[in-house]
Amino acid sequence: MFELRNEIMIPKEILKKVKRIEITSRGLVNDVFSGEYHSVFKGRGMEFSEVREYQLGDDIRTIDWNVTARAGHPYVKVFEEERELTVMLLVDVSSSGNFGTFERMKGEIAIEICALLAFSAIKNNDKVGLIIFTDRIEKFIPPKKGKSHVLRVLRELLYHKPEGSQTDIAGALEYLNRVTKRRSVVFLVSDFINFGYEKALQIANQRHDIVAITVTDPRELEMPNVGFIELEDAETGEVILVDTSAAEVRSLYSQKSSHDVKKRDKLFHSIDIDHIDIRTDQPYIEPLIRFFRMRARRFR
Repeated sequence: MFELRNEIMIPKEILKKVKRIEITSRGLVNDVFSGEYHSVFKGRGMEFSEVREYQLGDDIRTIDWNVTARAGHPYVKVFEEERELTVMLLVDVSSSGNFGTFERMKGEIAIEICALLAFSAIKNNDKVGLIIFTDRIEKFIPPKKGKSHVLRVLRELLYHKPEGSQTDIAGALEYLNRVTKRRSVVFLVSDFINFGYEKALQIANQRHDIVAITVTDPRELEMPNVGFIELEDAETGEVILVDTSAAEVRSLYSQKSSHDVKKRDKLFHSIDIDHIDIRTDQPYIEPLIRFFRMRARRFR
């Protein structure tokens, strides 16, 4: 229903963008990123193999308490590394992504990050899938391996014209759980200008390894002093006139933005969601590398 048909002709300008992003992403993967990805995610998927008697030095968290109780002495669970991982890109393409006060829009940066993650995955022989969403499911591409598949994912992200304009993160997560039965590493890429997704995020994180990637423009956090301006909500179309020269207005705007960010980050922390914060006015590669190195230390 949601798959890209081969007969669709992709415009030349889109193909040029695909090639440029491919070259950039593959360069970063080969130079600095592949080892970070491998150390964090390769081997994170484990399958139960057997139980055996506890030996000195075993991690006590692996003790099988049911078998231990029956046997009268400790037994531990033994796991084997899964041969491959499934990486799902869950990408918000709502209208608020068409905003950016620096070189690129939030949506453009989100696509480049997805390309980088996808090329890292296939370099490690993992599968990559894609769910594009707004306030509805726009496109689903089932996970597969290989460069040609990743290029298809990238073309779809660049070429897709959303039908919806608003955001429904909860609906996207519920759809993810329906179509992805196998435990996956899920990169949820959004500006998270949405509410009511807390329960869906918690449920999805119990089934999958969710990593939230927030893409934010600094003008969404602080309002500049530029006099009277019209502000339009990209998702609803509502327009309001604001006097940015009023210090009280700028202060209230900053307070509201800060409150929303703290509330979101508190949610991520409370349900153990890993989080990467990307800003449009700063290079995105450094936050990604910092995150993967942090996770690598955690799993040593």
